[in-house]
Amino acid sequence: MTRHIPQHLLRFYMTATAPCPYLPGQTERKVFANLPFSDGADVNDRLTQSGFRRSQNIAYRPACEACDACVSVRLPVADFAFSRGQRKILARNADLSRALVEAEATVEQFDLLRRYLAARHPGGGMSEMGWLDYVAMVEDTAVRTHLIEYRLPSDDGGPGELVGCALTDLLNDGLSMVYSFFDPAQDRRSLGAFAILDHLRQAAAVNLPYVYLGYWVQGSPKMDYKARFRPMEMLKPLGWERMD
Repeated sequence: MTRHIPQHLLRFYMTATAPCPYLPGQTERKVFANLPFSDGADVNDRLTQSGFRRSQNIAYRPACEACDACVSVRLPVADFAFSRGQRKILARNADLSRALVEAEATVEQFDLLRRYLAARHPGGGMSEMGWLDYVAMVEDTAVRTHLIEYRLPSDDGGPGELVGCALTDLLNDGLSMVYSFFDPAQDRRSLGAFAILDHLRQAAAVNLPYVYLGYWVQGSPKMDYKARFRPMEMLKPLGWERMD
């Protein structure tokens, strides 16, 4: 059952209608609220569990009048069994180092993000993001959040080359992957899938039951990858249900 959200702390607003970034010919609207600084982490927990996503200090969810294709999804950690292909991805990236770092933007991360957006999402909504936009994306928040950095081995004992990064919120019942990006020149490693698999391992290590992946849109090539992770739970009107 969805937990009670203290709505007296929040004011909800609607965005204007805009073209849908996932389904051609469709339009989208979102409902959003500013997260309070006083107990933003707790409110973010409850809103995420109710199907919202976070961007900086804003929580939002789709509120389209003629479409309900966007579905919140999460992975149940205890029930997840790595497939043969997923075990190969983990083995392929076993040489990478992983570091949990404070939510502080660096030029190195921003350079990686720019390469990722130029190769994977040219002309997308984030393609014109500047340095100050990235700083706000990472640092402008009052929730429990951090960055995971993935690096190649180093020959000199120092930090290796940064090839992957994930902005992740720590919830009371799991990890919420807010945004991840990686080196587009490292296609062989399947770093996007690896980041999800690694978050499953992280959640299991600290006994957190879920990894939240945001929205899945059936029929959208941008979202197809999420359906490869099973079992998966999706948020329905009566609560979270296992996807067939």
